[in-house]
Amino acid sequence: MVDKQSLLNVALVLAKVSDQKQPFQQLIQCIKQVIPSDAIALLTLQGDVLKPQAIHGLTPDTLGRRFVINEHPRLHAICNAKQPLQFAHDCPIPDPYDGLLSSKAGDIPVHACLGIPLLDSDDNLLGVITLDSLDANAFDSFDLELFTQLGTLCTAHLQTVLKLQQYQNHAQHSSALVQELNREALTRDGAEIIGQSTAMQALRSDIKLVAASEFSVLIQGDTGVGKELVARNIHLHSKRSEMPLIHLNCASLPENLAESEFFGHAKGAFTGAHNARQGKFQLADGGTLFLDEIGELPLAMQSKLLRVLQSGEIQTVGEDEVKYVDVRVIAATNRHLKNEVAQGRFRADLYHRLSVYPLNVAPLKQRENDVILLAGYFVERTARKLAIKQLKLSVETQLLLTQYDWPGNVRELEHVISRAALKAKQSQWQQAIITIEPAHCELNLSTNNPTPVALTTADNNNINKQNFSLKQATDTFTQHLISQQLEQHNYNWASAARTLKVDRANLVRLAKRLGITVKKSI
Repeated sequence: MVDKQSLLNVALVLAKVSDQKQPFQQLIQCIKQVIPSDAIALLTLQGDVLKPQAIHGLTPDTLGRRFVINEHPRLHAICNAKQPLQFAHDCPIPDPYDGLLSSKAGDIPVHACLGIPLLDSDDNLLGVITLDSLDANAFDSFDLELFTQLGTLCTAHLQTVLKLQQYQNHAQHSSALVQELNREALTRDGAEIIGQSTAMQALRSDIKLVAASEFSVLIQGDTGVGKELVARNIHLHSKRSEMPLIHLNCASLPENLAESEFFGHAKGAFTGAHNARQGKFQLADGGTLFLDEIGELPLAMQSKLLRVLQSGEIQTVGEDEVKYVDVRVIAATNRHLKNEVAQGRFRADLYHRLSVYPLNVAPLKQRENDVILLAGYFVERTARKLAIKQLKLSVETQLLLTQYDWPGNVRELEHVISRAALKAKQSQWQQAIITIEPAHCELNLSTNNPTPVALTTADNNNINKQNFSLKQATDTFTQHLISQQLEQHNYNWASAARTLKVDRANLVRLAKRLGITVKKSI
């Protein structure tokens, strides 16, 4: 348990971790050494939401979740406490981590739970630390003063890390108020880019770099990867963040009305123009105009768009006066515009003007372990929409999601989770924890290209039986897939888990449930 020597050790370690690559995880490891627990989480405050920054003993999708404080009574109580808060081992208040402990499936039984609010010198909440132990007596020797001192150390470390990140991430902003507005907008509008893959880290770095400039940006990527999300992030991190971000989908523009949509029209300019109307460039003056599906823009409009990009001049339909606007243009397309230029369907000069700084958004299948983080984010958001107190993914579902190719990318994942949650709620409406199982997920497996898994003749015969359930078929496939990967990796669980893109603890637990045993040769 916590004593003065332990606190001194924590202070010495934390003094050295500010320049580490994973300072939040380092903090969790320090706490783990001082207070042995089955689950520890560090969450930071963003508006009315707590965002997990580092975890121990919780399923990986927890990092993708965003806990709305008012919807989780225990977290609400911790946030409103001015000192560490211990919950009775038989406390009836729902635990936000029910179903999320990596060492325990389902509802968390009677257990010890402790929360430490992280408050600055003015008693403003920065975040919380939560500790859970399956040993109901783990925190019986609770010492308020020492835990308060531990919280003070952690708060000081958190402030240092957040301040360093603030300087690194928002060097272009001199106003702390603008930084806070940006963070609130990211949380409120769902503009956060979820993912820890190499591709997403590189994309976030490029966004920060180009956002500080006034360059036009061309965002390229397949349908459903989140190009609009990238555009929103560029705007929110730019000097124009307090000005409008206007959206225009070029694919939905009737050719005869395209010029009016871009530049506006005067009253009586054409049949049906009963009133004057501002165009998108006028609405975006001083801010940003996001042109989605730019590859669908007719050639006639491309030349007029080029003129605006070159000189800032626009001419309202039905007027002779030339007006000037200050607009940054961000364009997006799922087409290969270089090929479109070669085919004569897109102007080369406009392409080069737009692609001063091109950004490529990777498809989901190339984003390593991001699928589970995104799934966790969508699970938490869907649970709020459907008024589900606790919604989780089964281990089998996590494995299924990571093995799928996701031709529809992030948008398809979001829709799959939404439909699956609705089905799970309907079939499990009496249960405290709703679990999304593989049978709830509608995946177009005919488009998938999984690693071939050899099934025995007996297994194939069983699967072909009419009375063979989907769960049995899924278990059989999963059993052979895990066995195959274990054999290929010389029964190294960690290596097999990395290939299967699942957490090692989850893989071991799933293998145990499926009756997979590893015989070590002597």
